[in-house]
Amino acid sequence: MTENNIRKTATLLVCCPDRKGLVARISDFIFRHGGNILHADQHTDLEAGIFLTRIEWELDGFQIPREQICPRFQPIAGDFQMQYEIFFSDQISKVAIFVSRLPHCLQDLLLRRQAGDFRAEIALIISNHPEAAEISQSFGIRFRHFPISPENKSEQERSEIQELRSSGIELIVLARYMQVLSDPFVAEFPNRIINIHHSFLPAFVGAQPYHQAYRRGVKLIGATSHYVTSELDNGPIIEQEVIRISHRDSVEDLVRKGRDLEKLVLARAVRLHLMHRILTYHNKTVIFD
Repeated sequence: MTENNIRKTATLLVCCPDRKGLVARISDFIFRHGGNILHADQHTDLEAGIFLTRIEWELDGFQIPREQICPRFQPIAGDFQMQYEIFFSDQISKVAIFVSRLPHCLQDLLLRRQAGDFRAEIALIISNHPEAAEISQSFGIRFRHFPISPENKSEQERSEIQELRSSGIELIVLARYMQVLSDPFVAEFPNRIINIHHSFLPAFVGAQPYHQAYRRGVKLIGATSHYVTSELDNGPIIEQEVIRISHRDSVEDLVRKGRDLEKLVLARAVRLHLMHRILTYHNKTVIFD
């Protein structure tokens, strides 16, 4: 399907206190203005008293111009104390990928984008090392090298933020970027930074996770993709996967299998985000897949 043939839809994501009449009010708003709902999913966290929903409807025949949908929906949102966002299917998100020396996740994302696995513009690749410049050039993507040291970290992060803002970046993907982002950096992009962690969190955190797993004789290894928060490796989890191993596997086997998982799990998380299928609350996620 070409860009011109993409069905034009609006997607509404809502998180609010659970109350009677929520679904009826939202559905009625869409119906009264000529909308045709294509997908609707919801979840209620009974313990927390939180209601979450994702509703997608056709814009063809919808009587409210897209730039007026949010203002017209705001009275309903106010009545129900909703946190909400509205996205449009023909808007292409701009993505920046951060990488260090390991290129497997970067290369996988670039190939998946090239194959049409997800719709986005990968507008920028940033690294604290120069090695990824050649990969960036081969895909025709702008590359910026920001060497990081304890002495220049704050200054370099400010420059990176300026670069991201000027490029209109909406999503940052840490594709094995081996630097801890500072709190001020993370605060600039809440729920807009996705990381891949080389273990099934919270087990075997820290250095050489596969070596730790090997010494423990584990039977499963995993990978975890999550949003980045100020608390290291403790952000809302988006996607996880595991693979079985045996006593016959060497450390090299674990590393190879682990990298395969990292690519898969990170790609799934990026795709879910770009399709607006994730809602976060209380450091958790609801995935409408």
